[in-house]
Amino acid sequence: MDEKPIPDIVVGRLPLYLRALRHMISEGRQLTSSQELAERLGISAAQIRKDLSHFGEFGKQGTGYNIDFLAEQLERILKVDRVWNMAVIGAGDIGSAVARYQGFANRGFKITLIFDNDPEKIGRRIGPFTVHNMDQIGTLIKAENIKVAMIAVPTAYAQEVADQLVSAGIKAILNYAPLNINVPSGVWVEYTDPVTHLQHMTYYLD
Repeated sequence: MDEKPIPDIVVGRLPLYLRALRHMISEGRQLTSSQELAERLGISAAQIRKDLSHFGEFGKQGTGYNIDFLAEQLERILKVDRVWNMAVIGAGDIGSAVARYQGFANRGFKITLIFDNDPEKIGRRIGPFTVHNMDQIGTLIKAENIKVAMIAVPTAYAQEVADQLVSAGIKAILNYAPLNINVPSGVWVEYTDPVTHLQHMTYYLD
């Protein structure tokens, strides 16, 4: 009998738990509880326990969770107990900022390639990276066996870039362009649009 798939909404909360645990580790903590995690994250303790139960038993009643152990297990579950090489498409303001950002490496990700189609940007250095021509996406991404990419191009080009990435073997895309892109089954897409989040918040303002 096939195992019931884990709801995606549950998987989506695991990085929040991992982030909170890493903060606790930086504070020198050793033990925590679902109640403390709940207070830090604004998620009910019962929900946290239910989410974790999909993957096994990680705590002891009356003792709680060993923070290091639980963090290691979540890293394994999320497959960030390794380093994933990434490509950034677009060397504009967002792409350049992402390429210079130092917060990926210690969380399982490493930017290794950056691309653009602007002749003035191609060949330019951004931090430790040289901007490559978009024509090389297929060749270089396949050569580096990269599975994760970020799209940081103008909206009008996002779908075309996504198609190129899928053809090159990319399986996970973080899209900064404010546009829903179409990808085949087996390719995961996440969207990050600050304006959408701002519009969500302003609903609650007087």
